[in-house]
Amino acid sequence: MTVRCIRGTKQSRAIFTRVPPGTDNDEDDDDEEEEEEEDGDDDDDDDDDDDDDDDDDDDDDDGAPVRMRFNGVWRPSLGSNQFEAGSNTIGRRVVSLDSMGSRTGSRASKVGGKRSSAGGQSSSVPPRWPPQVVLEQLRGAQEDMRALIKAKNCNPIFVRLAWHDAGTYNQNLAGWPCAGGANGTLRFKTQLSHECNAGLLNAFKLLDPIRVKYPAISNADLLQLAGATGIEMAGGPTLPMRYGRIDAPSEEFCAPDNVLPMANPPDPAAHLRSVFYRMGFTDKDIVALSGAHTLGRARPERSGFGKIHTPYTKDGPGAPGGQSWTKDWLKFDNSYYKEVRDKTDEHLLVLPTDAVLFQDEGFKVYAEKYAEDQDAFFRDYAEAHVKLSNLGCKFDPPEGMRLDDNPQLSDGWTEKASTPTQGQKATMYSPTTTGRSSPAATSSSRFTAAAINFPQPSTTNFLYAVVIVGMVAVLVKLLT
Repeated sequence: MTVRCIRGTKQSRAIFTRVPPGTDNDEDDDDEEEEEEEDGDDDDDDDDDDDDDDDDDDDDDDGAPVRMRFNGVWRPSLGSNQFEAGSNTIGRRVVSLDSMGSRTGSRASKVGGKRSSAGGQSSSVPPRWPPQVVLEQLRGAQEDMRALIKAKNCNPIFVRLAWHDAGTYNQNLAGWPCAGGANGTLRFKTQLSHECNAGLLNAFKLLDPIRVKYPAISNADLLQLAGATGIEMAGGPTLPMRYGRIDAPSEEFCAPDNVLPMANPPDPAAHLRSVFYRMGFTDKDIVALSGAHTLGRARPERSGFGKIHTPYTKDGPGAPGGQSWTKDWLKFDNSYYKEVRDKTDEHLLVLPTDAVLFQDEGFKVYAEKYAEDQDAFFRDYAEAHVKLSNLGCKFDPPEGMRLDDNPQLSDGWTEKASTPTQGQKATMYSPTTTGRSSPAATSSSRFTAAAINFPQPSTTNFLYAVVIVGMVAVLVKLLT
């Protein structure tokens, strides 16, 4: 598929492709595109030559009727310049416009960003959201998450979601986004389909309305915000989190499978150290982070561990079933360490990687401390959780932002009053001298197939031009 036409303004642009002559109908083409998206396969480099041949064929179509097919809408997002095709679903096909090259003097690159424009330079500067807008939306999203957690008791799965995105970090790999970590790659089907992530699609479904409502928030930030809010709502410590994470741009940066801790390895202590040392953690961090098992349950249909139900889980709350590590598995406290140490309740889960915390001498000193001192556990857990959430991240601004920050508009952004339309806030932002695109502070979806909002004057002028050209062509034909 070759991008041929971009219509719109700084805030939203429609992307079209040219339909080759001889194509019977658009429905067949749409079916082919849907099959490509479901497969989730990026085009291979071996296909580059085929694309070049297609381009040459297009240039030789003399006098053939030109048909354009609508593909989607581009809207600016944090730290990247992306085109979203299809609905806002996990694993949607995302095309980087930065890789498409200039429309003047070079052809557009192959969709998927595997080829850059002539000279290898990007011709567009990715717009970004002003820090004030990002923080405003983060605060709004947190309030919505609190209400959601209160209604759905989804603290445990949100904590698991945040951990499984961040826990892929490998300090032996060079740089963002190759090293993994909290970079949002869990949103891609490639990583979400890993066996260790079974059930997390449900968490994404819960968060999807919030993600759509607050488009300035990156996926990486959204997952970490959900985890931190889940801890707080369960009675745990308030975590001094940083935000402003930039999403990894494509599936090629997804973490490999089997990088997260296993429940029943041959040597539990060595396995835990192998996984966590890879991320730069200490024995104290390992034991503190293990305390997050005070929340949630293990379900045999997902992990292969745990019972179908116990007296503590058979009636819910939420979906009944599974086996928990603690009696009150929606409360964040130090009871996990007490239950693992005492092993007096057959209905509670103790995995080999739990039991080893009181068997290995390097772990035991911290596990015993946390069983007796909840304040010490909260303090060390907060430190380790924040460290985990920052691993491998690239922030914008580089130092990140905290929810209690009050950044000033800078770097060419000015605030101006505007009349809000439906779904928009009254404050908009625009560039002064930098000439960058200005994302609006809107709560509407980044892409809605049924309601695509372009500025009316541009669309009207375009339609007028088409009508006028058609009328002129008819008159010329009649006169000749």
